[in-house]
Amino acid sequence: MWRRTGGVVEVLLGHMGGPFWSGKEDAAWSIPKGEYDETEDPLTAAMREFNEELGIAVPVARDRLIQLGDELRMSGGKRLTIYAAEGDIDPADVVPGTFTMEWPPRSGRSVEFPEIDRAAWWSLDEAERKIVRGQLPFLALLTPLIGPPA
Repeated sequence: MWRRTGGVVEVLLGHMGGPFWSGKEDAAWSIPKGEYDETEDPLTAAMREFNEELGIAVPVARDRLIQLGDELRMSGGKRLTIYAAEGDIDPADVVPGTFTMEWPPRSGRSVEFPEIDRAAWWSLDEAERKIVRGQLPFLALLTPLIGPPA
């Protein structure tokens, strides 16, 4: 999701939840995303994952979502197909989904954490510092889509 505020382009990112990301700011934010398999349409999966991660439905019509480049394979094997659209949400309205993991490691205790612990709008310059490195190419793909500043 992207928007213009006073002529400045901003992108919506979520700070990844869980103990590994706690206290980290730079390279610790992500595009709302999730996993899908070959049986699921990537656009349908993207809309579902946006809702699951943020607790908010995608605030634009499906036909306004534009795929940014080709599928990207992350170093861990996860496949990303990213879609973008101009829209707006209030980060205060975010109610993140959760995941469960053993914490502390080898403790046998299962603890629930938010998928993202907060969401925020960032200018493109700020987003380049905040976003996890593997997703950086998607910011570059967004620039031609948004056109010149208003």
